[in-house]
Amino acid sequence: MDEIEDFLENLNIKKYLFNIIIVILFCLLSYFVIYRLNNINKKIDNKVVLNQKNSEKDKKNNESVEYVIVDIKGEVVTPGVYELIKGSRVIDVINEAQGLTNNANTRYINLSKILEDGDAIVIYSNKEIEEASKEEKIEVTVPCVCEDVNSACIENNIKNDNNEPNKKININTASLEELTSLNGIGESKAKSIIKYREENGNFKTIEDITKVSGISENIFDKIKENITV
Repeated sequence: MDEIEDFLENLNIKKYLFNIIIVILFCLLSYFVIYRLNNINKKIDNKVVLNQKNSEKDKKNNESVEYVIVDIKGEVVTPGVYELIKGSRVIDVINEAQGLTNNANTRYINLSKILEDGDAIVIYSNKEIEEASKEEKIEVTVPCVCEDVNSACIENNIKNDNNEPNKKININTASLEELTSLNGIGESKAKSIIKYREENGNFKTIEDITKVSGISENIFDKIKENITV
């Protein structure tokens, strides 16, 4: 009888100890799980905060970047309108248009020119350059195919054979031929100048020429040293 009682007593003690161990293990497991979840949540929160900071940083950087929109035509694989980072050059928009065709002629194109918003770039073909060169009545370094719309053309510098190379052209009396001898003034612009003075009278200052349709400030800067009233 005493042995049975001892056995039961030992059994109860073991059962008690086993329960204690189970409780301890459960507590440890719970602590481990909670600890891990907290760390995971913390990492997630940190990642979210970091992503938000990076997003805000990228947004700020993007806002500080300026762009220009440029139209490229002619002998490129994919002509069209492209948006480029301000400071890009003509060669960059050609690359955006997937490069030149086999017929492209860039002899008179300034590939390193920095683009401005609204520029129109025309890449001419070998045939266009050849035909324009044949049509010139005076010797020029750049055929007048570049006269009007091409923002990438090298300046049309006329080789002046006159005895008075520094003689200025009077825009109030100049003929069509004299006006077209000016840098950047083609036949259509020369006709517009003559039409303007016929309808509005003589120019009072050389700056008044910018009132003529098609004569931009950029063109005026090119010719202001060679004109007078």
